[in-house]
Amino acid sequence: MSRKVLVTAKVHPYLIEQLEGKGFEVSYQPAVTYDEVKSAIKDFVGLIVTTRIRVDKQIIDQATMLQWIGRLGSGMELIDVPYAESKGIHCASSPEGNRDAVGEQAVGMLLCLLNNVLKSNLELRAGVWERDGNRGYELNGKTVGIIGYGNTGSTFARKLQGFDVNILAYDKYKEGFGTAAVKEATLEQVFRESDVVSIHLPLTEETRHMADMAFFKSFARPVWFMNTARGKLVNNSDLIAALENGVVAGACLDVLENEKMSTYSATEQEQLAYFLQASNVVVTPHIAGYSHEASIKMARIVLEKLNII
Repeated sequence: MSRKVLVTAKVHPYLIEQLEGKGFEVSYQPAVTYDEVKSAIKDFVGLIVTTRIRVDKQIIDQATMLQWIGRLGSGMELIDVPYAESKGIHCASSPEGNRDAVGEQAVGMLLCLLNNVLKSNLELRAGVWERDGNRGYELNGKTVGIIGYGNTGSTFARKLQGFDVNILAYDKYKEGFGTAAVKEATLEQVFRESDVVSIHLPLTEETRHMADMAFFKSFARPVWFMNTARGKLVNNSDLIAALENGVVAGACLDVLENEKMSTYSATEQEQLAYFLQASNVVVTPHIAGYSHEASIKMARIVLEKLNII
């Protein structure tokens, strides 16, 4: 019987070493395409994916020997989990593996934005020494609203402790998670009280483009908006309009609606140019959760969940 595993993304050598140590034959193809996976999957018992390859009904129907799918990181929206499980394929993800990395970067991006770290650094590179124009805001005493209190939302809250902030957390599908440090709140309370808001949600039909103009206008004051989850949670056009109109004070974005720059339309190119040029926006290329430590932790956790190690 086949013991072949297809790895479809760049991974830490630890993952391959662990699989080979358990007798699997690893086919490491970090640049493999959807069509190539579809053609080859019939020979594999295991599949390791990140966000590159959509594992849909068409691929699953070809995967006649597949026993398990391991998703490194969080979010299973690219995998048709119900259909896979109906075929007896075990699916597991590892959001616990990169939640610390996401939480730490979120805090770092927020401090960078509030204190004009990026803005002033870029000005200095251009020979401009500007103090008054880069006077920052303290995080101390602010109210941070967290929407979505799963692995990354709760970790962001934990990383914020020590900054003397008020933390409100709202999760439509969870309750009873409040602590002395984190106040469980309604969405209306988040809108009313937040100075900063950070979304930590999966991408579903319910959450797609939830951060639109109506969302931004629901806040009692201009907020600093953060997204380290999924780019398609945000309507870019509305966010840009909200930034231009002062409805949003600033933004930290680690994810974008479209992250394949080679496929950008003229409109998408203009939107990215705006984010990169705006003095009150900090953008990174989906690197929250991408730390060296996380690459090992995600692999270990997903293999543990799949009962491989």
